[in-house]
Amino acid sequence: MYNPKQTKTDSSPGHDVVVVGEALVDVVVSAGGSVEHPGGSPANVAYGLGRLGVATALLTSIGDDHHASAIEQHLSSAGVPLLPGSKGSGRTATATATLAGDGSAHYDFDIHWDLPRIAPATLPRILHTGSIATFLAPGAAAVKELLEQSHDRCLVTYDPNIRPALLGSKGEARTTFEELVPLTDVVKLSDEDALWLYPDRQLEDIAQQILGLGPGLVAITMGSRGSLLSTGKDPVLIPPVPSAVADTIGAGDSYMAALIYGLLNRSGDGLPPSDLDALGRLASKAAAITVRRAGANPPTLQELHAELPEHQALAQ
Repeated sequence: MYNPKQTKTDSSPGHDVVVVGEALVDVVVSAGGSVEHPGGSPANVAYGLGRLGVATALLTSIGDDHHASAIEQHLSSAGVPLLPGSKGSGRTATATATLAGDGSAHYDFDIHWDLPRIAPATLPRILHTGSIATFLAPGAAAVKELLEQSHDRCLVTYDPNIRPALLGSKGEARTTFEELVPLTDVVKLSDEDALWLYPDRQLEDIAQQILGLGPGLVAITMGSRGSLLSTGKDPVLIPPVPSAVADTIGAGDSYMAALIYGLLNRSGDGLPPSDLDALGRLASKAAAITVRRAGANPPTLQELHAELPEHQALAQ
């Protein structure tokens, strides 16, 4: 049963959400040439939350080059600051995304991930992490330590956002994933992630497997087939939102940001099917808006409300 933690007295006074993870520059290569966009799944989630008006900060690791300046300016435009310890020397990570004709992307990475071990003096209402930051040494150890310090005191959300090219064996990656999941409350992953971790399984069974590790909510996105949200019984299937596709970059991150936004702004205990449906539709709309536009370009709160007026009550 989903059981959101109450905001503690030591919650961060300035941030409702702190996102921990990589920020990098996406170099998008298509038939028309190449374009650079600030990216990285955790940074995209932080930016998406900022665009939705959520007080959000990012703890990351960037260098002192022009890519770092572009990332910081990009996040600042959505009101998202970098937390102390995020800026260092050297080269900022890049990911080269090569687009196929259907808008899907294949990634190649140039990344070194490290993070100082930080004991948080204050905590936000929600701590989010995921992607490369939770798998790639040496920084992954610091992320895990932070979750161990924090998960009993704030809501923790997690998106593994699997990047096979950067991982060891599938068994090692699954072990890392299954060691982190008990430190979280909400796990969101794509169907591709789920089937990579647990091949030859039904998505409903995979959701149950993950719930058995401890979180209260699992959301599995399925692209044009919608998404599935489960708290342990009566999974809710969210229908797809029809949309023209420019590319799929950042769609899952927009879904994650809108899901966090919905969790922040709901009231009451538990997540009955009606609330799961509302959360899933909210998140799906955010993703659908994003895929219409090039790069990781999530909706503003105004755009999301214009697209989804029937869910404004959830988002108040």
